[in-house]
Amino acid sequence: MLTLYGIPNCDTVKRACAWLDSRGVAYQFHDYKKAGVTKEKLEAWLEQLPWDRLVNRAGTTFRQLPDGQKPTDADSAVAAMLANPSIIRRPLVERDGTVLTLGFKAAEYEKVEW
Repeated sequence: MLTLYGIPNCDTVKRACAWLDSRGVAYQFHDYKKAGVTKEKLEAWLEQLPWDRLVNRAGTTFRQLPDGQKPTDADSAVAAMLANPSIIRRPLVERDGTVLTLGFKAAEYEKVEW
């Protein structure tokens, strides 16, 4: 089973869900704001992705962080993402611990074997 991690009111997450739904791809939705995310999960993702790709530096939440709280390496990124799950780039789609996609671009979704 796929898990799509994100925030339900995010437009990019909505587009990803609509894309998956229109193709009959089954997934479970994990809401960062309600369910949070564990340190272990973030560390597992960071084994597959660089921290600066996993952190959404363009978002409002990130821009509002004081400079001293903005991540500068993997360890500080984990701490920042645990404290502010909204700074995790979304959506992130995972299957059996493997990150399949990060963000949403229809052309990239087309390449994935769902």
